[in-house]
Amino acid sequence: MIIVHHLENSRSHRVLWLLEEMGVPYEVKHYARDRLTMLAPPALRAVHPLGKSPVIVDGDVTLAESGATIEYLVEKNTASGMAPARETAEWVRYLYWLHFAEGSAMPPLLLKLVLDRMATAPPWPIRPIVAAVVRRANDRVTTPRLAENLDLMEAELGRSTWFAGDAFSAADIQMSYPIEASARRAGLDQRRPKLMAYLERIRERPAFRRAVERGGAAMPPKA
Repeated sequence: MIIVHHLENSRSHRVLWLLEEMGVPYEVKHYARDRLTMLAPPALRAVHPLGKSPVIVDGDVTLAESGATIEYLVEKNTASGMAPARETAEWVRYLYWLHFAEGSAMPPLLLKLVLDRMATAPPWPIRPIVAAVVRRANDRVTTPRLAENLDLMEAELGRSTWFAGDAFSAADIQMSYPIEASARRAGLDQRRPKLMAYLERIRERPAFRRAVERGGAAMPPKA
């Protein structure tokens, strides 16, 4: 039985969702965020040294990182159809978007989250100064990069229903988190209709809903 160490409102929702799509049985161990810092609890360090989620335990294997975990589970369950056939054009797209999610999409989203929290954290005498610096950093760095990423994703969904083609795949599960985060804190709205329609499609999937029932709502932190 696979054990998923699941932190609320985190990337580990994707692992629950993938297991539900594949019909693989699993056990969930729940962890709550610190209500003040929104960080993972120290108890997760007993599972993995970095104390982050997701972490799965599969027999003698303990594995962290959502991308690595998704690849591992898909490779173990090839009959599930969660990846296109190798050496096809769809497989190349699958690989790209599977790694784009954390390699390109999430870094500017995380930077924006940190900067926006910095703007409100300092005491009043210096808060306006810090807020001005944050606005400038966002204007010059994060906002343009986020717009470029969203435009690329919007264009890709103009080619096909899903990121790797006309069939749903694990790449869509991996991409769900940065798209949800973009809707919460990076200005994703109806100006990019294909991405908004994509969000609606994934939220309606029965396996997505079952993952929410077992792990709670998949809501990335908001600034």
